[in-house]
Amino acid sequence: MKYYRPRLQFGGWLLAILTAITATPAIAETANFGTFTLSANFQPAQGTVQGFTGGSYSLSATSNRDRDHKACIGFADPTPDHIMVLEKDFSQLTVQIDSSNNDTTLFIQGPDQTTIRCGDDTGKSKDASVGDRNWKKGIYRIWVGTFNPGVKRDYTLTVEQQ
Repeated sequence: MKYYRPRLQFGGWLLAILTAITATPAIAETANFGTFTLSANFQPAQGTVQGFTGGSYSLSATSNRDRDHKACIGFADPTPDHIMVLEKDFSQLTVQIDSSNNDTTLFIQGPDQTTIRCGDDTGKSKDASVGDRNWKKGIYRIWVGTFNPGVKRDYTLTVEQQ
């Protein structure tokens, strides 16, 4: 009986393909309005960025509750609006939206992809904010949404260190 080797050749090709895929560097993250980096004792201007809302993607489709069991609501673009890079751990940060009191929401995905922080109205203001503890070093994806889909609102996002 003759021994047939195509499986070994296929296995070799498969191994070569898998090796090439795992050796390929990850594609750089992109955001609608860019990336900003914060290090120890950052200046207020370094934590201030601008953008506008306007998507129909339901943020609750990614996660309907955050790590503190707050509801994640709103509509945004599927691509994050901002990428925030923390160069160190921060014990306390506040991320706040100023859209002239329009009804905005916040969805922040942590570096581990599973730590979610969500925010809606801030006090009597309809502008969203998230004030939280234990921000670990890494890359955060931030979506600024609106209560209704497809609504375009200009905003300023500010990150403050406490």
